[in-house]
Amino acid sequence: MNFISILYGLFLLSVLIIYWLVTQQKLRLWALLIASIAFYASLQLQYVPLLLALIFINFRFGLAIGYNNSPSRIKINDLDLQISDEQMQFHQADWNSRRLKLLWLGVIINILLLLGFKYVHPLIKFFHYDSTNSALVSLELIAPLGISFFTFECIAYLVDVYRGAPAANQFVKFAAYKFFFAKLISGPITRFHNLANQFNHLHLPTADVVTEALWLIALGAVKKGVLADHLGIYVDLCFGNLQRAGSTDLWLAIFAYGFQLYLDFSGYVDIARGSALLFGLVLPENFDFPYFSTSIADFWRRWHITLGDWLRNYIYFPLGGSRQGLGHTCLNLMIVMLIAGIWHGAALGFFVWGACHGLALVAHRLTDAFSDRFENLENFWHNPLGTFVAWLLTQIMVFTSWIWFRLPNLQDSSLVFRHLWGYPADTQFAQKVYVEALNISQYQLGMLLGIIAICMAVIYYFNRQLKLQFNWPVKLLFVLPCFYAVWVLAPEGSLPYIYFDF
Repeated sequence: MNFISILYGLFLLSVLIIYWLVTQQKLRLWALLIASIAFYASLQLQYVPLLLALIFINFRFGLAIGYNNSPSRIKINDLDLQISDEQMQFHQADWNSRRLKLLWLGVIINILLLLGFKYVHPLIKFFHYDSTNSALVSLELIAPLGISFFTFECIAYLVDVYRGAPAANQFVKFAAYKFFFAKLISGPITRFHNLANQFNHLHLPTADVVTEALWLIALGAVKKGVLADHLGIYVDLCFGNLQRAGSTDLWLAIFAYGFQLYLDFSGYVDIARGSALLFGLVLPENFDFPYFSTSIADFWRRWHITLGDWLRNYIYFPLGGSRQGLGHTCLNLMIVMLIAGIWHGAALGFFVWGACHGLALVAHRLTDAFSDRFENLENFWHNPLGTFVAWLLTQIMVFTSWIWFRLPNLQDSSLVFRHLWGYPADTQFAQKVYVEALNISQYQLGMLLGIIAICMAVIYYFNRQLKLQFNWPVKLLFVLPCFYAVWVLAPEGSLPYIYFDF
């Protein structure tokens, strides 16, 4: 079931009617859970039992970790005995040790699940590349959709409970949170306690909330169906014919892919957040104009915000964060970004992509430390020219690193880098791509990318600088034209969401 389809619209409307007709919270949770299972089953029915089993396992681990059996009184043979302070401290230390072991066991189970589906098969192929007849090599294991987001949310839940947050006391509430169809496949990564509190205070959406929800769904559909999918056609044609594409074609493809990835993923999140609002639920934002960041650190505060928040809270801070000196901070940044790269896939290109972002974060941290010693340099980064230079360097790094993200095979990505300067295009390539496939010239494609960039800049200026937004009647006015534009302009056979692979 595709988010941008009439079928999804009918599904959403049907579930909403049932959801709001029932008045008991538990029945609403059951309705949401059953609908979410049906949604996932329409995509990958075979993995529904596995995910339900894993949800139950994490639910039980949460109860075990959160259970406090260290009161100041104990009962032995029906005798109520007072525990001394010394005994209580010993008992507490023993219980904390058991809780830590339970936490590690739960985290390891989730990590092994992720490794088993996403990394074991690629590693087997890598180490047995010459064993073409091997049954292990020929076995192709398709990972469950959303498995990366699923496991990260489970790990965050177990760690939060270990840190003192209350464990879920109703399986249906925890399962509805985990299986919620709007966020299950590609996020945003949402913490249990954020959604659980909202489950306890559900209210029928008001007119302005419904309008905001429909606006987000319509805006996400335009981003994905009208913009991202058309850009994706060119990106696939260009990166699928690397030997024939020229340097200009490759540069256009790099920028087109950067826009496609942002519009595709943020479009998905817009639809997810809009759908959730109709159920009285608010999902966290995942993007905040990332291509207007003036540093790589700022970029990661604006790009895939929930992933960045997860990496900070559950890896960077436990490693020591920035509390143990500049050298240790730089090491922690590298570790975090390497994990971020590996999280996206087992191919070496993702590892290189993570390493590049790690090095960029290290360079930014060292530059900050160096600038603090020289007032003139510090002032330079805050004047208009310095801000522009910082923005330009950041975006050059971000867009060029997308090459490894789009082409994680190092042979392909290295070929792109070798052909970025002075490499002529095959004459038939221009005919096939620009004339027959796209029906626009290379120059017109460049203009189109420029227009998209200008539109993003205008929206950024009004939204962030002037603090101006459409009010809800104006948004409602644009909803139907947006849906009509998607119906008329979206290419036939829409491309799959890019982050479905992660």
